Amino acid sequence: MTTSEPGDSARTPQWSSRYTFLMAAVGAAVGLGNLWRFPFQTGQNGGSAFVLVYLICVAFIVYPILIGEIAVGRRKGLSAVGSTRELAKDVGASPLWGVIGLIGILASYMVLTTYSVIAGQIMSYSVMSFAGEFVNTEPDAPRSLYDGTVHAIFWHTIFIGITALIVSRGLIKGVERMVTILMPLFFVMLAGLSVYAMSTGAAAAAIDYLFAPRFNELTPDVLLAAMGQAFYSMAVGSAAMITYGAYLGRKENVASNSAIIAGADTLVALVAGLMIFPVVFAFSLDPTVGMGLIFSALPAVFANMPAGPIIGGLFFFLAFIAALTTSISMLLITAVFIQEWWGWSRIKSVIVLAVVAWAAGAASVSLHGLAEMIDFLAGNIFLPLGGLLGAIFVGWIVPRAIMRDELHNSSAKFFGYWRFLIRYLAPVAVAVILVLGIAAKFGAG
Repeated sequence: MTTSEPGDSARTPQWSSRYTFLMAAVGAAVGLGNLWRFPFQTGQNGGSAFVLVYLICVAFIVYPILIGEIAVGRRKGLSAVGSTRELAKDVGASPLWGVIGLIGILASYMVLTTYSVIAGQIMSYSVMSFAGEFVNTEPDAPRSLYDGTVHAIFWHTIFIGITALIVSRGLIKGVERMVTILMPLFFVMLAGLSVYAMSTGAAAAAIDYLFAPRFNELTPDVLLAAMGQAFYSMAVGSAAMITYGAYLGRKENVASNSAIIAGADTLVALVAGLMIFPVVFAFSLDPTVGMGLIFSALPAVFANMPAGPIIGGLFFFLAFIAALTTSISMLLITAVFIQEWWGWSRIKSVIVLAVVAWAAGAASVSLHGLAEMIDFLAGNIFLPLGGLLGAIFVGWIVPRAIMRDELHNSSAKFFGYWRFLIRYLAPVAVAVILVLGIAAKFGAG
């Protein structure tokens, strides 16, 4: 093992241990979508029927792609662009397949610009919650630390700065060190807040809303919502897993590690529902309002519960951790690419990328519609397109023997199942997500 960093003259570094890889990869996958989007999607789309479809999609669509992305990264040990491009050349295919990595990097970097603005708001709400500001206040009352464009840009700046500082320290001293602290803390806080919510809130109503089977509510729209949520929650198509896979040792079992990542990501999403909905129902809030509750009604609700200011502060701090570990991966994978292809130092790459991301995020605060356009391009086009091309590349372009070598720890039967899914089911499903996401934007269908 070496602790050299990407862009150095030494060989590609490796994760210090399997544990650090898993913490980093789970941190990249677990984000605000798991904590907020999944619970409301579940409640609004058939409860346990949605969960069942979601789990099927994770197992048969997302999990195979996740395996393929990590395997490609480990095979070549380069950036997402370098790994896909060089592997394509190795097998006699066009180096233009490197566009898979480029699309994922572009998607991740675009998301970072607006993600940081939301994460900044989360930071401010955590501070205000701990300070007791939301006690006996109306949902739409002005917030002392988040009221207007100046405050939004201020907190956005702090969040980008924290992310850049961690990534500038490199893989071992920066990313590894932080995720091995933040992710265990995240899991402990998530479990504690869920137990608190279940014991003080409307636990029975929450469980019924989330998990009672309502198969009569299963419609094509619900099926597509579950498919889309499964895809977007696992960081596939974003180049993160290809890049993180580049640091993975040859002895590691790609399939089992991918299963842990997918399982942890799914478990976080399910437990998050048990953290939010007991509170929602205990205070007679309308869950159909969706994620808008997070910054409107929930802060005041938390503040008026037992130990409310502390609980509210911890809730938003939990969300901050989820946002930070995801943003670290977004900036890291882009910086690795810049170092590899332009020959910049790590520090220079991180500083320039952070400044550009900050400028784009600040612009999105002031320019109406910019954030929505960035989210649409990154989330509805680039991410599914990257996932689709990645599945085709691994399933149809890379020879079977190479993928079997990368999955040498897995049984022949498992490999056969995986190869069938990555060649046939996964590309079709992701293509449906891509087409319908575009159609929904422009009012077709």
